[in-house]
Amino acid sequence: MSEFVVYPAVDLHRGKVVRLRQGNLADRTDYALQPAEAAARWLSAGAEWLHVVNLDGAFGLEDAENLAALRSIVALGGRVQFGGGVRSMEKIAFLLDLGVERVILGTVAAKEPQFVAKALARFGAEKIVVGIDARDGVVRVGGWQESSGLSPKDLGARLAGFGLKRVVFTNIARDGLGAGLDVEGARRLAEVTGLEVIASGGVRGLEDVCRARNAELGGVVIGRALYDGNLDLEEALQC
Repeated sequence: MSEFVVYPAVDLHRGKVVRLRQGNLADRTDYALQPAEAAARWLSAGAEWLHVVNLDGAFGLEDAENLAALRSIVALGGRVQFGGGVRSMEKIAFLLDLGVERVILGTVAAKEPQFVAKALARFGAEKIVVGIDARDGVVRVGGWQESSGLSPKDLGARLAGFGLKRVVFTNIARDGLGAGLDVEGARRLAEVTGLEVIASGGVRGLEDVCRARNAELGGVVIGRALYDGNLDLEEALQC
C-alpha cells in the first residue's frame, strides 16, 4: 500500500483564503487568515503537504494575486500540490520552477488527454497529478461548470494508460458541505484504474480520514472541516 497523506487545503480567490460550496464562487466562506498564515498553521501542526487551489485560474479569471500568495506559501518550505487553470506546458514549467512539487491538471486532462501524455513525458509521473471532479457520475470541467461527457473510470483508465500515477477525486455534490467523504467512489476508481486516488470533498471529521486510510487510498484533502474547527489536523495526521 502506498503512503497515506493528509493534505490540508488552501483555496485561493483574489489572494485570500476561501472555501466554496459545491464549487460555486458566489456561495463561499471568506477566512481572515492570510494564505501564508493558513499554510504555516497546517505545517506547524505536522502536515508535510499542502493542497493549494487557484480558484480564479480555474474560472478563467485574473489570478496574479493568487500566484503571489502561492509564492508566499512555497517560501515556507512545505511540499505543495497546486492546481487550478493550468492548461499549458509553459504554466507547468513555471510552477515547478517556482517550487511547486506537483501540478494538478483538470480541464485540459478531460478535453485533451494527449496533453497529459506529453506532460508526463516531459516532467515525469511524480510531478503531474490529474483532478477528476465528478457530479452524478460525470466528470465536470471549466471550474465544474461544464460536463465533459466522461465517467471518472473511463477518464482515469485512459490516463493511467499514459503512465499517470495519481489523481485527486472530488465528489462535487459533497464538496464544502461537510456531508461526508465519498470513500466508496474513490475506492472504486482506484480499483478499476490502478491509480493512486486522493479523495477530496465533504470531509466531516476524523472518521472520514480513517475510513479513507482503511480503504487504502493515497490520501485525503481536508478543507472546511479544518477551517471551521470540526477536525483537528494533528489528530487526522495520527490516523
